Amino acid sequence: MAVSASSSAQQARQALADRLTELCRDAGLSGRDIAERCGWSPSKSSRTMNGRTPPSTEDIRAWCRACGADDQADDLIAMLRTAEGMWVGWRRMERSGLKQAQEARLPLYQRTRRFRSYSSWLVPGMIQTRPYTTAVLQAVQRRRGLVDDVAKAVAARMDRQRVLYEGDRTFAFLIEESAIRSGAGDAEVMSGQLGHLISIASLPNVSLGVVPMRPDRERWPVEGFWIYDTAQVNVELVSGYLTITQPGEVAMYADTFAELADLAVYGAGARALITAAMDSLG
Repeated sequence: MAVSASSSAQQARQALADRLTELCRDAGLSGRDIAERCGWSPSKSSRTMNGRTPPSTEDIRAWCRACGADDQADDLIAMLRTAEGMWVGWRRMERSGLKQAQEARLPLYQRTRRFRSYSSWLVPGMIQTRPYTTAVLQAVQRRRGLVDDVAKAVAARMDRQRVLYEGDRTFAFLIEESAIRSGAGDAEVMSGQLGHLISIASLPNVSLGVVPMRPDRERWPVEGFWIYDTAQVNVELVSGYLTITQPGEVAMYADTFAELADLAVYGAGARALITAAMDSLG
């Protein structure tokens, strides 16, 4: 399991380590006893109990057998998978191709009612055109050397966009002006995408703000992120996909979104920036 800076991921790992330690103590065993019964080095059981080294599924089953608590194994393995899911490297997430990665997020989108999205480098996937999405995913597929299922992945993303028009969901999108000035595809693709943004902004359940480029900003650009209701934040980083569920961390991203929203322009102001970006394409 990759180590991330998120306290959500760290706390999930530590909670599993604490539960394994409790099983050990309830059985009247020490870490050294566990190591001996499992055929491990004492340092392995110590690192596991301290949360420094995450156990594997097999390690958890062996630990539970050593403690006489086989009935606890499935719950602990579920805890392990939850902790692992908070940080997923792109290689692991996309090992079967881009289509599966797109489809995996659909249940989260379907159960969310309030979406907040901030993007500093690309138009958010929820409001991308098909040509723009194709250009983005083709670039990702080539750069990461993935299976070429771009056409299927594009179709999956387009299908996911239906949540924009279903139910009582609301969407707030914040986009840095730099993301509408440079992006994916050629001038024709970008022009079509920018025109689509103007159309999307007219939807009654959508707020679209553009954060202007300026030298005296009070809040600098940050990594792109999505906030789903008040329950979860997802962050796309260079190395992987981070899921944040700790309320304190979710609140930090909500505060950051609010600060960036105060810097953005909307309505006629946003249309003016988008139109200027379209004119610059010639």
